[in-house]
Amino acid sequence: MKLLIRIILLLAPAASLFAQQSSVVNSKHNLSASGPGQVRATSENEVCIFCHAPHNSTPVRPLWNRLMPQDAYSIYSSRSLNARPGQPTGMSKMCLSCHDGTIALGTVVSRNQPIMMSGGVTTMPAGASNIGTDLRDDHPISFRFDASLAAHNPKLKSPSALPPEIKLDSNSELQCTSCHDAHNNSLGKFMVMRNDNSEMCKSCHQMGQTAVTGHTNCNACHQPHTAPSGPYLLRRQTITETCTSCHDGSVSAAANISTSLHKASVHDTQSPVDPPAPASANVTCTSCHDPHTMGHGGTTGLNIPANFGAIDGMSDSGSPIAAAILTHQVCFKCHADGNTLAVTVTRMLASNNLRLKFSPSSVSSHPVMAAGRNPLVPSLKPGWTTASRMTCEDCHNSDTSRAAGGSDANGVHGSNNRPLLVARYDTADYTTESAQAYALCYKCHDRTSILGDRSFNAHKKHIVEQRAPCASCHDAHGIPAGQGSVTNNSNLINFATSMVQSDRRSGRLEFNDTGQYRGQCYLSCHGESHSPRRYP
Repeated sequence: MKLLIRIILLLAPAASLFAQQSSVVNSKHNLSASGPGQVRATSENEVCIFCHAPHNSTPVRPLWNRLMPQDAYSIYSSRSLNARPGQPTGMSKMCLSCHDGTIALGTVVSRNQPIMMSGGVTTMPAGASNIGTDLRDDHPISFRFDASLAAHNPKLKSPSALPPEIKLDSNSELQCTSCHDAHNNSLGKFMVMRNDNSEMCKSCHQMGQTAVTGHTNCNACHQPHTAPSGPYLLRRQTITETCTSCHDGSVSAAANISTSLHKASVHDTQSPVDPPAPASANVTCTSCHDPHTMGHGGTTGLNIPANFGAIDGMSDSGSPIAAAILTHQVCFKCHADGNTLAVTVTRMLASNNLRLKFSPSSVSSHPVMAAGRNPLVPSLKPGWTTASRMTCEDCHNSDTSRAAGGSDANGVHGSNNRPLLVARYDTADYTTESAQAYALCYKCHDRTSILGDRSFNAHKKHIVEQRAPCASCHDAHGIPAGQGSVTNNSNLINFATSMVQSDRRSGRLEFNDTGQYRGQCYLSCHGESHSPRRYP
């Protein structure tokens, strides 16, 4: 018995301290003259009067003593939201009667005169507690969170799995009071449960698992109220700014991509977080990376890099897929069907659908979706064979990346070589041939072999003597099936019309493959007509 009494006495101070912390009297919601916050009355001693009154209150339970604000709110909306929030209802509207800054704090129904606040304060002062009437930058409220909604959004948990601390109202709607308890500030910010490690966020949201430590805490990137980004509740105005707040060299564990985003050719368009269509014109970090599921490490073989995470893509057949498997399937989201981007070099056979260009059924292509069909490519450097496959990042990458021999992060973030090329690839007519001018081609194709005319007996004549760039004859991505033929467009032949025109005598612009290392051309280039010119 004595031992029990001693334990009670030892626990009593801790219990008393918790009771104090959990009491509204010791919180900022005590707006009386004795309140601990900076916002308080000049002389009013009643604590509960600012929200409740036993007599002369409104019919709204529980004995509500404030006027309800007008339904004039800008409502949260995002293409990622399956719910349809309306104007605030229930408990949320009660909270907003102070926190939207439109109704004087001392205006209560049970009093004929407003309660005077110290320091000349009337409505909620500007700051974090005043969220205003624009709720587009706040976590959505007053929407029905039920099993149907969870079924439509796999990133939401079932409401039946919510912890007891998080409560929905009688209409199964999520309200301010689902996250906040106005009478208990023991955890700070009147939270109903701890959120130090995103416990509260993860009670409703299931975003997947990430191996990146800096991505495990939701608060590192998100804030629930007055978010600068609006939708997605990011701590910066855009997705890019949010990502580069760490990925700018300031965090040693995070790859520095900020420098690459200021180069001559960049991938990210600094788009708003909820950009309009088309996707190809509005690219952000999250177009290629899912920060909630990404791991460590870049490209290994053809499979999607770990640092892409479970990002969506387009299948080789052109269908949307929830999680891409191969790197090029992510690229196809913007650079295949529906691609609106202008081509870099205007071609005789025009197409900017890379899915069709790289297709195994294409006339000729670089081996991205399948190994090449040409068994004779004598210029390939060691490590490459005619059975090899490549990824988009073999050509498109930062010019200062590790892949380029530099120290910056790999990836299509930005390059000084247009369009986002890992090395120089000059496409202007009358380019003087050098190892630097065609460094991109010479990454895989041996320069000595090319200039030695091993596969085409006039390579040196064209690119050295006549200074015709590789791009004047070759379409680096490929030629889709149905736009050309193996007779006319083998070996990536698709003439650049800014440099190569129709033969003035016959009116033809055409290449004919006549056998191994053999062919003939009908064209006009550098003032000289081929009617035809046969090789060899």
